[in-house]
Amino acid sequence: MSTSEDKERLAKIVIRPLQTEKALWLIDKQNTLTFVVDLKATKHDVKRAIESLFGVKVESVRTLITSKGEKKAYVKLKPEFKASEVASKLGIM
Repeated sequence: MSTSEDKERLAKIVIRPLQTEKALWLIDKQNTLTFVVDLKATKHDVKRAIESLFGVKVESVRTLITSKGEKKAYVKLKPEFKASEVASKLGIM
């Protein structure tokens, strides 16, 4: 598999970042980003996708399925990386 095909596959895992009050609070207080991800994606898939797409190291991933049927992932970054920097690149902050 080529690198561009791999990047495309990883980009399909992350559907969009969330920009809610809670998501912004998590960015500031807990160095955590919130994304809506593919329903079939595992925590390991989400971790690989975030690390590859944004060039950061992930400490942990927590997931849940919302009442709307979407899968939400809370991605906590390692302390040497700032969630606020990634968020500003994404246009969230």
